Amino acid sequence: MAVKPQYIALSPMLGELHWNEPASDSLLAKQLGWLNFINKEFEDQVVERRQGYTALSIYWKTAENQTAFQNKLSKFRVHNHELSSKIWELPVCYDPKYGRDLGSLAVQHRLTANELIQLHSSVTYRLHFFGFLPGFMYLNGLSEQLHTPRKPVPDRNVDAGSVAIGGAQTGIYPMESPGGWHLIGRCPVKLFDPEKNPPVWAEPGDRIKFEPIGLDEMEQLLQNQPIPKSQ
Repeated sequence: MAVKPQYIALSPMLGELHWNEPASDSLLAKQLGWLNFINKEFEDQVVERRQGYTALSIYWKTAENQTAFQNKLSKFRVHNHELSSKIWELPVCYDPKYGRDLGSLAVQHRLTANELIQLHSSVTYRLHFFGFLPGFMYLNGLSEQLHTPRKPVPDRNVDAGSVAIGGAQTGIYPMESPGGWHLIGRCPVKLFDPEKNPPVWAEPGDRIKFEPIGLDEMEQLLQNQPIPKSQ
């Protein structure tokens, strides 16, 4: 029998399901199973849910709702969610024009720029959740060779679509914002559109694959607003 997550009451109406294991596909399947269960069985009792790599936070409407959930936790039978097989292929231009930190990052890791690009683009990443900014994907799977501490002083302006590395993660900035990750390229695909429902085209459990493109193709795609492709 699968071990149930630990439930921690953080306040009278805020609690957290916590798994004591590292982020993985297996853990994501458990989390999404619990999220589906809560959405179905407790929809009228929950104000908001927020997912992390190893936790699922739940903001309840009343303290009584949280207490009832906590008391029944041991009786719940929750099935793991079957992860998506969908792979989104996203073009990325790793030219220094868009990846201003690529060269210094390669030197830091004792790699050539091409070796860094190969390491970064050869992985198929798993989308665990959205956070930080609307449409910002938290992706798992970055090669340990590329793990890099965030910048001590964040950049004031990072362009929308910038592909970056921070800590043990890689991601894409969905809109212009300050940011402390190392910029290695740019993706021309729009990640977040508030005019659409849903405003994002990917879902937790999907996979993301970066496809290197040249500068000329990038300039053309920026003009044409490309639609993301999946397989």
